[in-house]
Amino acid sequence: MQDVIGLNLKESLQSPEGKLQFNEAHFAVASSQYDRATQCLSLGRDRHWKDALIQQLPDKTDPTCLDLACGTGDLTFQLAQRYPDGHVIGLDLTQAMIERAQVRNSFTNIEFLVQDMCRTGLPDQSVDIVTGAYALRNAPDIHQALDEIHCVMKPGSTAAFLDFAKPRHRVLQSINYGLLKVWGSFWGWALHRNPDVHGYISESLKGFPHHAALKQMIQDKGFTQLRTHRHFMGMMETYVFVKP
Repeated sequence: MQDVIGLNLKESLQSPEGKLQFNEAHFAVASSQYDRATQCLSLGRDRHWKDALIQQLPDKTDPTCLDLACGTGDLTFQLAQRYPDGHVIGLDLTQAMIERAQVRNSFTNIEFLVQDMCRTGLPDQSVDIVTGAYALRNAPDIHQALDEIHCVMKPGSTAAFLDFAKPRHRVLQSINYGLLKVWGSFWGWALHRNPDVHGYISESLKGFPHHAALKQMIQDKGFTQLRTHRHFMGMMETYVFVKP
């Protein structure tokens, strides 16, 4: 395990190719305790945030849904339950995550794919709803990911993402990094005997746009009707937007 996460974290996150390689190795290791980790790291609030995201999606009869960076399938399963006549695609970079999602799956309207969210391989304008929990921050290239999302969405379709709300001011960013570094490293050690497994979260935030810049980026990509909701004393945020 140490060799897998022993990839140079800071150097890996400096390029899309390096981040892609690191994430594939990192989440292969994290997959074994990922469900416990999301609950522990969020103090049990992760499920509540995902429930709130699902509630903000539009009512549709039989949509095609795409859950990016689906992990072990939490949001994917909620989509399948919300839209029982729809077709739900759970997409993740890591085979180990998809395998765990498949074991957990009890729905017949779900398809799982191992693929990079920046290159989904899906047809243009084929998706009615796109979701992701912590997906945008983990995208190898967030600009390319948003372009791909725009490409696969049908006109009038909706996207909803849950992720960290990075503060705008550098002092608050430093405090945020420090808290997440300590908390993530603790759970990385507790669950994997390796602090880097979840200490990675704070490092990944350094290259992630602050929440105001992310909103502007989403709008600059051509999306409209952007609305957001903050969680957990402002540390987390849900972003919902539409392709016109």
